[in-house]
Amino acid sequence: MQPGITLISFIAAILLFGCRSSKKLQSAITKKDTIITLLVNPEETDSARLVHTAFDKIRDNNIDFKTFSSKIKVDYRDTKQRNYDFNAFVRIQKDSVIWISINAALGIEAFRVYITPDSVKVMDRLDKYVQYRSVEYIKEIVQLPVDFYILQNIIVGNPVYLDSTRVMMYKERENSITMSTLGDFFKQLLSIRKDDFVILHSKLDDVDVVRNRTADFTYDNFITINGKPFSTNRKIAVAEKTRLDVSLDYKQVEFDKELSFPFNIPRNYKVQ
Repeated sequence: MQPGITLISFIAAILLFGCRSSKKLQSAITKKDTIITLLVNPEETDSARLVHTAFDKIRDNNIDFKTFSSKIKVDYRDTKQRNYDFNAFVRIQKDSVIWISINAALGIEAFRVYITPDSVKVMDRLDKYVQYRSVEYIKEIVQLPVDFYILQNIIVGNPVYLDSTRVMMYKERENSITMSTLGDFFKQLLSIRKDDFVILHSKLDDVDVVRNRTADFTYDNFITINGKPFSTNRKIAVAEKTRLDVSLDYKQVEFDKELSFPFNIPRNYKVQ
């Protein structure tokens, strides 16, 4: 497994893009047991208050933290017959460092990754070399508008890409809320649990129709950490020209513990 592919596998798993094209908006709002509000310009309607309240409550679920650590079991499959099952040990110092150790078979460490707001370092422990890249490397390998801070929030489970959006539709049922939003990069269809405003499902479509990229995220098995909901099981289906399916199972989740971020490069390692 090459380090670039491994990093793509992990970042694609915790990031974006896949699955089928989303249904047209009209087909998503045909149920009779719903309260539907179509919003042409939310700022000019009374329904804007419903939308602002929903967004405020979603953001209230944001987990504030100093450090984060977890073992993540990653199951990765794609149409190029690349099938990877591996464990990723992740540590974060908020706004400073994302540290990832990826283990191969028999628990042997294969790669170690050290990401800061402006750089990425990848150490191949099997072939004994290290790569140095700018943080733009993340954008290059996944072809998405992702920086350190977005990656950090996605790993922890905080919502992203909710700012500077227009809400095109608001649909309310007895136990759920659905919103359709349009942002600079994505069209997004959100399914939200009504009692606590936890995001259960997100469908993303690239606004660039030429790319035809779509994503399908499902969040499940919530636990409460520091009074906030945290999804321990996430499934992502991703497709553009090819398709990938990823399952993430979070174990040993801890916040605000003292952590170390070792990245000592042996002298015999080559630089690529």
